[in-house]
Amino acid sequence: MQNFAVFRTPKSIFYGRSAFKNIGKEAASRGKKALIVSDKIMEDLGYIENCRNLLRNTGVNSVVYLGVNSEPTDVYVAEALALFKQENCDLVISLGGGSCIDTAKSIAVVATNGGYVGDYMGEKKMVENPPIPHISIPTTAGTGSEATDATVITNTTNDVKMMIKQPAFMPEVAIVDPLLTVTSPKSVTSATGVDALSHAIEAYLSRKAHPMTDTLALSAMKLIVANLLTAYHDGENIDAREAMSLGSLQAGMAFSNASVCLVHGMSRPIGALFHVPHGISNAMLLPAVLEFSKEACIDRLADMGRIFDPESRTLTNEKAAEIAVCSVKELCRKLSIPNLKGWGIDQEEFERVVEKMAVDAIASGSPGNNPRIPTHSELVELYHTCYHYQFLKETKV
Repeated sequence: MQNFAVFRTPKSIFYGRSAFKNIGKEAASRGKKALIVSDKIMEDLGYIENCRNLLRNTGVNSVVYLGVNSEPTDVYVAEALALFKQENCDLVISLGGGSCIDTAKSIAVVATNGGYVGDYMGEKKMVENPPIPHISIPTTAGTGSEATDATVITNTTNDVKMMIKQPAFMPEVAIVDPLLTVTSPKSVTSATGVDALSHAIEAYLSRKAHPMTDTLALSAMKLIVANLLTAYHDGENIDAREAMSLGSLQAGMAFSNASVCLVHGMSRPIGALFHVPHGISNAMLLPAVLEFSKEACIDRLADMGRIFDPESRTLTNEKAAEIAVCSVKELCRKLSIPNLKGWGIDQEEFERVVEKMAVDAIASGSPGNNPRIPTHSELVELYHTCYHYQFLKETKV
């Protein structure tokens, strides 16, 4: 463990069924006119109108930016920021998945500190002025972005996903209502669910892990492992949805304070170059990365194995660690997670950019937190492994 650790969360977290109803009073105590950052799907589901009505009831006006229709980009940030200024807003509300939340985080900071959002990457430009108050409302159980001080924005000029992390990017309030996740289709439930699991796993395996993050990461893993398949097969099972929302929130707090590792480092270039949703790309990589890392983290993987299979408590750590890896593979198979080839990534184009992906992954800094830190050539080889990766047809240990 580090000599000391810092633990940051939003100032307030509202969690549970119907927590969404708190948006009005929370907004009214922070501003008079809100920019709601969301997408067309949220509008079609009626969530935007519900939000605006709740705001209106407490005297808060609102305008809506619905341009977030993919992984977040610097273009979305610029467009939404222009609307924020044009409408003289003094509050930001994100309503949707991680893309909406990450876009809103960037607006909140750049609105009061100026410059280009990429200026803040790697702390080249430090946030000096308090950000605009930001209330985040996730509608998926996966990214945990509502409780993190990081944002990932694609630079559309060079196709690089910029991982930007400073305390000011933390939302001031997180409202986590599992009822908002019931409408998530199976494909989103699986992708975001494995994303949340990867957050918990990487927070636990990270070289920056500490007791506070360990507690949350292990709790998140238990919730997700026990409930993801139920939520996937029965989306209206509120108990499973609630457990997934809590697991995602806990995993978000864990990785925000312990950092992510190799999965996320490798995932960002895939998303930037091939426009694969973040949760899917994490899921594609997770089993192979665990196999690559296993010998450097046997004891911690053994803890995971005993979550997947409580009967493994009597086994050696080596056997329990193997159960962890095999169980993750089997879970991804049951959730119909494809490999890179199965997603439809053209092999010729993949070969053309794989060296760049390895460079960009290392440059993100996340692989340096991994129990086993890969070389450039090992990363290239691991990308090739993931392109053709075969998930288990059955688990045997």
